[in-house]
This record gives sequence, structure tokens and C-alpha cells, in this order.
Amino acid sequence: MNDWTAGYIADIGYTFGYYRELNPLWTKLAFLYNGFMPPEITSACELGFGQGMSINFHAAASTCSWHGTDFNPAHACYGQNLASIGGSGAKLYDEAFIEFCTRQDLPEFDYIGLHGIWSWISLSNRAVIVDFIRRKLRVGGVVYISYNTLPGWSGFAPMRHLMAEHAKIIGVEGHGIVSRVNGALDFTEKLLLTHPAYAKANPYIADRLKAVKQQNRQYLAHEYFNRDWLPMHFATMADSLEPAKLTYVCSANYHENINPLNLTHDQQTFLSDISDPMFRESVRDFIVNQQFRRDFWVKGGLKLSNLEKTEALQSVQVILITHRKNIDYKIKSPMGEFTLSEEIYNPIIDILADHEPKTLAQLEQALAQTDLVFGQLVEAVMILMGAGHLAVLQDPAAIQSVKANVDRLNAYIINKTRGSNDITFLASPVTGGGIFVTLNQQLFLLALKQGCTTPTAVAQFVWQILAAQGRKLISDDKTLETAADNLAELNLQATVFIENQLPILKALHIF
Repeated sequence: MNDWTAGYIADIGYTFGYYRELNPLWTKLAFLYNGFMPPEITSACELGFGQGMSINFHAAASTCSWHGTDFNPAHACYGQNLASIGGSGAKLYDEAFIEFCTRQDLPEFDYIGLHGIWSWISLSNRAVIVDFIRRKLRVGGVVYISYNTLPGWSGFAPMRHLMAEHAKIIGVEGHGIVSRVNGALDFTEKLLLTHPAYAKANPYIADRLKAVKQQNRQYLAHEYFNRDWLPMHFATMADSLEPAKLTYVCSANYHENINPLNLTHDQQTFLSDISDPMFRESVRDFIVNQQFRRDFWVKGGLKLSNLEKTEALQSVQVILITHRKNIDYKIKSPMGEFTLSEEIYNPIIDILADHEPKTLAQLEQALAQTDLVFGQLVEAVMILMGAGHLAVLQDPAAIQSVKANVDRLNAYIINKTRGSNDITFLASPVTGGGIFVTLNQQLFLLALKQGCTTPTAVAQFVWQILAAQGRKLISDDKTLETAADNLAELNLQATVFIENQLPILKALHIF
């Protein structure tokens, strides 16, 4: 029998996640901050698109044409349905990489994205992808690739191997992958109770396993239980991509570009003495014990002069996509919890609090009476972007041209939320990508579209949907049992939503 799965988990679908790093517009500020000219992206490709959420959001919410493949026909079917509903014209296939990457009808691409694929496929498939990038990525084009990294995985990798072996050898066939995943987790937990020397040498393993047990089983099946699973050093990745003529640009994780968030003064000094940038990245991974990298690579990118960089940054438009009451000034970093200076960030948030687009030049001018210099402003914007509070805007003409596609896709997702809890994002033509919107908030939008005008009416509309399916709200970790309690909680949530979140969704052209 031909194994079309090639060792990849296929008997359970992937999660319905959205990944902002796959948005081509996400390259803009990251490239400029690191002194590279951002690419003009009109044609893009995603390899291994899962349920197709990211590729469909990016296809519907931008003028970029998209192609992609995911070998799982269930994923491809779901993704194709979303593409049809949105009317984006995205061309999605269920082909294996060797089939898709050798198609004769594919254009050249300005952008190729791989999220959560590289570490879980065979060596032969990696070779196919590198050859595809070599042939089909335009000069100046970008590759986004994320992968499990050493040394961060070095301690837990043996435990992952043991769990995968248990699922393959001990797990009962016919009971499904979730049963085998649970069995493997229970087995390893019992193993640790015997106090093996491995656990003594790696004392954090027990806490790591405890955290793993709390995660979504769909995610765990794809993360830990594929036949092929290979975390690698940054240098190994660089060697793998060398035949495709790619140059490393920067991390797609904006916070990782800000050294004070991740490194002590002594560590920064140590790294600055390393002249080779590629070796410096490898050493940096050891310092922060990097476990997962999200990186941008470019095929012949252009470096900017300091003047060109500053002028390009000044023209970037940003918008606040979080209500100021929900902005947490504490962020997590490899060095622990990092507290942002309110003296620096409050004035920036004050200017952006109307949720109207502002260029960095406008922000600079508005902050002229403060002690904040432009470099500090750019760094603060990077940090706020990485924390999910800001977004870069796409061209106004593009916003207008894709609005109808976005409306159709969002209407389908919101309507689907009446009986499903899968999708917690909606598309925005302003950002060219997805915005987190909770399930209840989506139902609030549905109520408003149906003519409800007050929080009370919105709460009653939503409660009728939830009650008909036996669904109840949870407050303070307790399930609300009575209709009165559920209505009161929904009324409270609807009030806050209409006052705080709805104006933001209007600014993002989601409502």
C-alpha cells in the first residue's frame, strides 16, 4: 500500500490557528528595522497551510495572489471552501511537496512561507522545498520559515522520542491518534515517578511534561508524533538553504530583534565581538536556549543607508488595535518579566488611542516636546507590534479593493460561530491579515448585524444561541448554571465590547 502521509500525522486535523508572521506585510517593519529594503509582494505561496486559515485571510485581505498546498485532503477541502466563500482566487491544492513544487503552471513568487513544516518532514522533502525556492523565488523575494531549534530542544528531545515510540509500538491501532497521545503522556508521567537518572540530569523535564499535558491534542499530535522530527541548529538551517541563495535577514519575532529584551549587557557585548553574523546567531541561540525560530531570509536583498532607512521608517503607517485599558506594560522575555517604561509608552499610546492611522513621522512630530528620540520611538513601535498592540497598514487602495472579499469571509466565520468554537480570528483589509476576536465577540457582532442596538438585546440574542446548544459561560473558573447568571455575564461582556472593542473593529473595517 502506498503511504500518502509520508509518516506525517493525517488521521486528525490540525488546529485552526492564524499566524501573523505569514502575512507578507509583517516583513515591512522587520526589514526596515534591520536595514533592509522591504520587498514588493504581489505573488505569494504557503507550503503546508494546515486548515488554510492564514492563507485565506491573507488572500482575502490583500491584493496579493496566493498559491499553496497541504497534502491532507481534509485540510485542502476546508481551505478551498474558504477561498471560494471569500472570492480571493487563492489556488489551494492537496498535493505532496514533490507534486506541487514541480507543477508547470506556478508563477514566480515574491514570498514563500513555511510555518511549522520544516522540522516535521523528511530530508527528501526538505531537498524538494529548497530546490523549489531556488527555482521559483524571484530575486529580492522573501522566505519565512519557522522550525524547532537546538539547543532549546536538546533536553526534551529524548522524551519526545520516547513518547512517539510508545504511540507507535504500544498504542492500540484503531483507537485513534488522540488515544495514543494520551497513552504516551500517561506512560512518560509514570516513568518520571520512578525518578530516572535522565530526569535528575534534566530537572525541568517534569514541569515541561506537565505543560505539554495541558495542550490541545490536535496540536500535540502534529508537534510530537510525526515519524520525521528534527530540530536543528541555526547553522544547519543556513547550510540547508545555501543552495537556494538565501541570506538571513532577521527574526520574524519582533521582540527577538530588541537585544535589551533578551540579553544582558555582558551578553550583548560578548556577541558584538563576533564578526561573523551567522556564527553570532548560533551563539545567541545558546545564550537564550532557543527552542523555536521564526526567521526571514531573502534572495539578494538590498541594504539601506542610514538616511534611506530613517526616511522609509518615517513613512510607515501604524494603527493601535488594542484598547488602551488592555495594554499590559509587562512582557515576558528570556530574561524573565520585562516592564515597559510608562514614561516612554504612555505618550505614544495617547497619540494612537483614537485608533486612527499615524505615520512614524507623525508620531515623531507629536512627541517632539518629549525626550524621546526617533530610534527609541521605532524600538517602542517594534515592541508594541510584537506584543500584538499595533499593526502596519496596507495601501488605502488595496484596503478598498479587498473589502468585499473580507466581508464575505468574515460573515461566514461569524455565522459558523453559532455552532462551532474553532475560529477565533477575523480578517481585516486594513492590516491585510487576521485579528483576534473571541467567540463571544463574534456572536456580539452577529447580534449587531441582526439589528440589536443595546447590550441587553445583544446579550439576549447570544444567550438564545448558546442555550439552545446547552452551552454555558465560565466566570472566575466557575460554570454559570442559571440563565439569569449567564445573561448578566453576557450583558457585562457586551457592554464592554460595544464601548471598547467595537470602535477598533470599525477602524479595522471588520464591522
